[in-house]
Amino acid sequence: MSQLRPQVVTVDDHAIDHLLHYCRENGRPRLFLVADPNTYAAKGQAVANALSSAGFDLRQVILTKPEVIADGEHVFEVMRALDPVERTFIAVGSGPITDITRFVSHRTRSGFISIPTAPSVDGFTSIGAPMIIDGVKKTVYAHAPNAIFADLHTLCAAPQAMIAAGFGDMLGKYTSIADWRLGRILWDEPFDASIAQRTLDAVQLCADNAAGVGRADPDAVRILFDALVESGYCMLDFGQSRPASGTEHHYSHFWEMKLLHEGRPAILHGAKVGVATVLVAGLYDQVRQFSREQVAHLLEESELPDRGAEEAAIRKAYGAEGDEVIRDQAHFLELTPAKYAEIKQRILDHWDDIQAIAAQVPPAVEVAHLLRQAGGPTTVAEIGLSQEEQELAIAYGHYLRDRFTVRKLMRMLGMP
Repeated sequence: MSQLRPQVVTVDDHAIDHLLHYCRENGRPRLFLVADPNTYAAKGQAVANALSSAGFDLRQVILTKPEVIADGEHVFEVMRALDPVERTFIAVGSGPITDITRFVSHRTRSGFISIPTAPSVDGFTSIGAPMIIDGVKKTVYAHAPNAIFADLHTLCAAPQAMIAAGFGDMLGKYTSIADWRLGRILWDEPFDASIAQRTLDAVQLCADNAAGVGRADPDAVRILFDALVESGYCMLDFGQSRPASGTEHHYSHFWEMKLLHEGRPAILHGAKVGVATVLVAGLYDQVRQFSREQVAHLLEESELPDRGAEEAAIRKAYGAEGDEVIRDQAHFLELTPAKYAEIKQRILDHWDDIQAIAAQVPPAVEVAHLLRQAGGPTTVAEIGLSQEEQELAIAYGHYLRDRFTVRKLMRMLGMP
């Protein structure tokens, strides 16, 4: 079993040398490599050749479906390829490959090593494995890798869309931290100020190097990868994804589930998050415009949503998965009139604090500018989604997690 944090993380031009040394020094002679055709070509083949030449006992599985997603089918494919020998897993890839390997290695009481092939997600160091379970995006408890060996040349050679996706995933921390702060003062959510600041420091480094990321400059890509690792550490240290996932991730998860349900091609996670961050930053733009007097009037008009109507809306939006989403939203759906009135009063009492939180989110136009510098999309049309799908995510995405976010705040203010 792996420890809570990776024992070692390297980002340089000697990933394979580090891997061989680590496996020798830590008594890991039997290994199991997981990749897909693209990641195998990018680094997996070189890893496999080096391990075999060095005398390691290596098995491997190449996941060959056109779209590799972290779901039960791919977990079973990996499990089916196992033999009855204790092995350390090696995930050669980025998000889905890492999460599939993370889950299987945890459930088989094995360790795993990460060989990233693109700086596209912040989950490399996480203990959580985002999985599609019965059509719903769930983060399942697993473990962090024993070690991460990233080859800088491979990261820089990744498709620009994947590099920009990692940048988009990081930009989402601006709004996730703001949402987390709202949850602390309005929903009594656990909060850690030092972790929040670490996350913001990491995203600011990325923002300061947006143009370099767009050029795949090695120094900028290293900064991006280090920031993604730090974001994962922040989730690891807090024990859940709250520091790195707010409204922007809820929109992304909603789109991901919709595409999967309809059998449509997947869209890079970070690309969706980046586009969603522009939209959510726009909500914080609106929050900054409200005076306390305007908010008092809006709250006076606000009424507790009818539970039956809310559940009907969830079932309409999520179909067969609706009942599970409803269970996850019990805290919100079971609000009493007295509790709803209490939250409204908290909003009014803390309006200055809420304005200060909103002021720390860059304006939507600035978020879009940073994404363009990094080569990423900024609108739903650019990622192949419609205006209607944008509106659906805005209306229904917040149901996916029991968290108070700017989207729930806007609903209580009567904003569509």
